[in-house]
Amino acid sequence: MKISGKTVNKLKRNIAGYTFMLPLIIGVSVFSFWPIISSLIYSFHNYDGFMTYEFVGFKNYVNLFRNDVDGLGKVLSNTLIYAAVAVVLNLSLSYLLALSVSKQGRGVYAVRVLFYIPCVIPGVVMAAMWADMLSENGAFNSILTSLGLPAFTFLEAPETSMITLFITNLWGLGSGMILWLAAFNNIPRTMYEAADIDGAKGFTKFVKITIPMTTPTIFYNLITGVIGALQYNGTLMLAPLSGRGYENSVYFMSVKIYRDAFLRMKFGYASAAAWILFAIIGVLVIIMFRTSKWVFYGEE
Repeated sequence: MKISGKTVNKLKRNIAGYTFMLPLIIGVSVFSFWPIISSLIYSFHNYDGFMTYEFVGFKNYVNLFRNDVDGLGKVLSNTLIYAAVAVVLNLSLSYLLALSVSKQGRGVYAVRVLFYIPCVIPGVVMAAMWADMLSENGAFNSILTSLGLPAFTFLEAPETSMITLFITNLWGLGSGMILWLAAFNNIPRTMYEAADIDGAKGFTKFVKITIPMTTPTIFYNLITGVIGALQYNGTLMLAPLSGRGYENSVYFMSVKIYRDAFLRMKFGYASAAAWILFAIIGVLVIIMFRTSKWVFYGEE
């Protein structure tokens, strides 16, 4: 096939751009696209990462729903419950936190920094810190017992494990606060000035102006929050029994995928579980986009 002179000239003009893009293209292909394709292929095989590589069709998917040793229903219910509660808590509380520090005043920037500092601590370090403080003889129980109160079970009992996770994950509210503050700063001041002239009070301005004008950010945070919560695996470092918790109380899909792949050496089985999680996330994201008529974009 003969390449036209116009195409050759276009390639010459863009050669510098393609050259700068080449490392990114290679990196995305090697570290993103190829692992995705490989995991899909593995999900149809009995693969242990070494010698065994046998095509089994949909057997891994069938076994996940029928014969899973962990009980896929329990793992999925834990994951969905955690995602639902954690996303609502983090979105609402980070929103209120941003509102409380959005006004200009003495020391407000220092307060913002203090709330954001926990977000720069690596996740592994944070999990190790919480695991130590929440243990039976950790800092929190030492304080409780010194006050004459009984020690709390935290992650040591199935009844309190999930609640403990919800509370510990509020440590990172500062990350959401930054996004909300950016959204508040994009709201035209003239809208509030017009509301003041009309005699609108603070709550009315919050409901009629602040919330509608920040719905694009709310929607963005909702999407990313759901995706992140459904992939949460922090219990690997935090919870006992290799991240499952007692009676599988905090056993999530990402933890199961890790355990199946790297502890049980069932890479094909783990890949099938990963694609089931991907399908769940995809369906939920599509539903959220289809029901996003409440999001207000400025040109509407």
